[in-house]
This record gives sequence, C-alpha cells and structure tokens, in this order.
Amino acid sequence: MNSQYTKPILDFLKWKIILTNFIMLMISFSLKAQAIDESFGNRPLRLGIIGLSHDHVHAVFQNRTNPDIVIVGIAESDTALVTRYVNQYNLDRKIIFSSTEELISKTKPEAVSVFTPISEHIKIVRICAPLKIHVMVEKPLAINFQQAKEMNELSRKWGIEIITNYETTWYPVTKDAYTKTIGEKLIGETRKMVIHDGHKGPIEIGCSKDFTNWLTDPVLNGGGAIIDFGCYGTDLISYFMNGERPTSVTAITQQIKPDIYPKVDDEATIIVTYPKMQGIIQASWNWPVSRKDMEIYGKTGYIITSDNVHMKIRTNEQAPEQMLTIDKDKAIAQNPFSFFASVVSGKIKLASNDPSSLSLNLLAMEILDAAVQSARSGKTIYFK
Repeated sequence: MNSQYTKPILDFLKWKIILTNFIMLMISFSLKAQAIDESFGNRPLRLGIIGLSHDHVHAVFQNRTNPDIVIVGIAESDTALVTRYVNQYNLDRKIIFSSTEELISKTKPEAVSVFTPISEHIKIVRICAPLKIHVMVEKPLAINFQQAKEMNELSRKWGIEIITNYETTWYPVTKDAYTKTIGEKLIGETRKMVIHDGHKGPIEIGCSKDFTNWLTDPVLNGGGAIIDFGCYGTDLISYFMNGERPTSVTAITQQIKPDIYPKVDDEATIIVTYPKMQGIIQASWNWPVSRKDMEIYGKTGYIITSDNVHMKIRTNEQAPEQMLTIDKDKAIAQNPFSFFASVVSGKIKLASNDPSSLSLNLLAMEILDAAVQSARSGKTIYFK
C-alpha cells in the first residue's frame, strides 16, 4: 500500500485506540465512584427491627417513607403482638421473623434498631457484633454497667457502632443550650444542673400492656422511674460535663404507688457531684404533667428549658431574662433513623461526648448503675 495512504490510516487507528482506552477509563472511574457513593451512604440503610414490645417502635413505622432507611425485616416472637402491628400499619408478614437470627440470615441487614426490654440489649449485641451489624438501642444503653462494658468491648473488637436513642438528643434546645453554655460560655462556668423527666406513670398515660409488662419488672428493666427517666439526666449531665467522671452519686427512690407498681420504684432523685458542679436528676412517674426539661445555672447566669424548643436565658444579674424559641435546624439531627444511617455510612463521625455515642453512654450507665446501688444501700457511691 502506498505510504501516503498508510500513514493517515495508522494515525487514525492510533487515535481511535487512545480514545477507546480513555472512554473505558472514564467508565471504570464512574463505576468505582458509584460503588464508593453507595458504600458511603448514598443509598438507604438496610435496617432490621428487633422487637415490637417497646412503644417507641411506633416511630419506626412513622418513618417508613424516610429515604434514608429501608426496613428489610422485623423480628418478634409474640404472634399476638405481631398481628396487632400488622393490622395497625398494614405490614407485609413476609418480612416478619420469629427471631433475630432468622431475620439476619434471611434479610442481611446492615444495622438493627432494637425495641425489646432493656435486658435484651446485650443479647442482641452479642449476636450482631461478630456479623459487623451496627446497633441502635432505645435508652438506656443497658440494664447495668457490667453489661454496658461488655457491649463496649464487643463494639471495639468487631468495629461496629452502638448508639443510644434518647428523645432529648434531638431537641433543638439541647444542642443550643450546650452551645450557649459550653461553647459561648454565656452564663459562666456551670455550677448546678437540675433535670426533670417523667410523666404521671406509664400505666396512667396509657402505655401498652406489652410495654408495661417489662417496664415495671426489675429483672427486665433494672428498676422503675430511676431507670426509665433517670437515664435522661445521667446522659445530659455527662454531655454538658464533656464526659467528665463525677466524684460521687447519691440516690433515693420511693414507691408512692405500690398498688400500681408493686415491684419497682416510681419516684427517684439522683445527686451527681463534681469538683465544681452538682447535678440533680428528678425522675418520676408522679408528675402532674409530662415533662422533659432542664435548668442550667452558671457562675453568672442561667438557662432554663421548658420543652423541646423553648428556653429562657439570663446571662448575668444586670441583664434581663430573655424568652427564646430555638429553630429546629439547631438540633444535633432532625431524625434518629437518618442520624443512625449517617453514622453507619461514615457521613457523621460521632464525637466522644455526643449524647448518643457509646463512650458517653458508657459513662451515663456507670452513673445510673451507681444510683441504683446507692438507692438500694442507702449510701453514697464514690468514684475512684
């Protein structure tokens, strides 16, 4: 073939090969980027639900359209309880299994959200941790400090996230009060915190019998109001103290309504002391109204929250008291399930003093466990 024709043909073929290789390289990069996007959470979290006996589980079914999660299965052995939820939420029975093990083997969840008695939390973590399945439990983390420590060890060994879901974590006032107190130091160094949590009583407010059967059982729940609502205070105080261990814990419990709650306390007060701060937790199933609020007193001023978005603040004795409504976007997150999905995907890296983090809840459980011991013994528990 004449060279004057071959050279253009060879040049054309050379550039065609270069262009083809370039296109293939771009496709490869695109596929890798897609895989990375998926691995980092640009898809719904495959979430399993363990248990239906905790009334907080209603929040899961109210989140069925949440784009951050897809419910792949539900584990519950109580057939009557399953039927109730199937009828109420029109659930597909094909995704309901009789055990945690069956749920995991059939649906391969990436994470589970647990709605069982508190005593079951450790058992769920023992199953899920070796399978690298992340866990979110309803408050508190565990039934006692010993089980909390084992959960922490399993988390470290297998590299899973274990987070604790408190309603107060998602309150805009919680994060905003922390920012004003600790970040901006608007009221001076914290001297006293008073945390109020509770309601008229779980039976009085109409909690389901499936829930109250174990909530009022000292073996399954670890106590009454001291556990159910005392845990909010130990978590919040530990958060505002940035994970500092206290010097002592003293607690008193009472049975004001033994006819209704014969096995557990329904009234509890916990005093948590630090070198320069005192925390008072008032947990009760005897409040005339439901409440989750707190008072923070600094060296110069105070912040008092009344609900999830309202607070009043006075920065010093000369300043007038201000009434504030806190925007929802000031909260740590808008939704616990979306937050959990972001933690699992790595989009959110939990700080050690985050209210839902394992490290902070390990401390919160140590304090709560000491409170239970103090109430039983009538003695103050001193921390080393």
